[in-house]
Amino acid sequence: MTAEEGKGAVIVTGASRGIGAAIAEKVAEDGYGVLVNYATDADGARSVVSTIRARGGRAMAVRADVATPRDIADMFERAQQELGPLAALVNNAGIVGTKARIDEQDADELTRLIQVNIVGPMLCAKYAVQAMSTAYGGTGGSIVNVASVAARTGGLSGIAPYAATKGALVTFTRGLSNEVASEGIRVNSVSPGIIATDMIIAAPDAEAAAAASPLGRMGRPDEVAATVSWLISPAASFITGSDITVSGGR
Repeated sequence: MTAEEGKGAVIVTGASRGIGAAIAEKVAEDGYGVLVNYATDADGARSVVSTIRARGGRAMAVRADVATPRDIADMFERAQQELGPLAALVNNAGIVGTKARIDEQDADELTRLIQVNIVGPMLCAKYAVQAMSTAYGGTGGSIVNVASVAARTGGLSGIAPYAATKGALVTFTRGLSNEVASEGIRVNSVSPGIIATDMIIAAPDAEAAAAASPLGRMGRPDEVAATVSWLISPAASFITGSDITVSGGR
């Protein structure tokens, strides 16, 4: 399906590669105009935009650090000015932080982890609610937070703080869904397991963990993207406050 004018905009944070890129390409295929957000990888973001446009879709790349409130505000303004009314937000941007035991962690690095993985998605959700809520004159929409099965399992070795931030995101999903359900906004999260991205493939214990799962393999970014696409779509119109696990049975 090529992009259709009038379907509105979807902001996908952290969309220059991996799961975020797959989500951006999928929702563009669904007919939305896509803001491909990035913090540092401009080349990757431009590549995603080029792929979408080559397939007949609408997309633009916008640099914004989700840990910076002003960047977030500007990003939402540009999306609506250039791509149309906001239809959905996908909070995908996140960092792993330092891979180390907690007794070896640095306070500043932990603060940065929390700012990017928790405060950033919350601030993005703030602007999304202001844009989509019927209480603000909007027509409703969807927010999807990309969490992780690490929220439940504690994650691979050395990433307990990361796992904790993803647990916070799942809890935030449930609480926000209750706040805005009557205003036309559905809020859900997806929790991927071990997905074949650059970040995961580099982890020394990822292959063994994936092989131990019931399906016996890593997932693909497009498998996560398909779930996000469904959650945004009318097919999931009665789904809110849910966390959908995409993990091969982990």
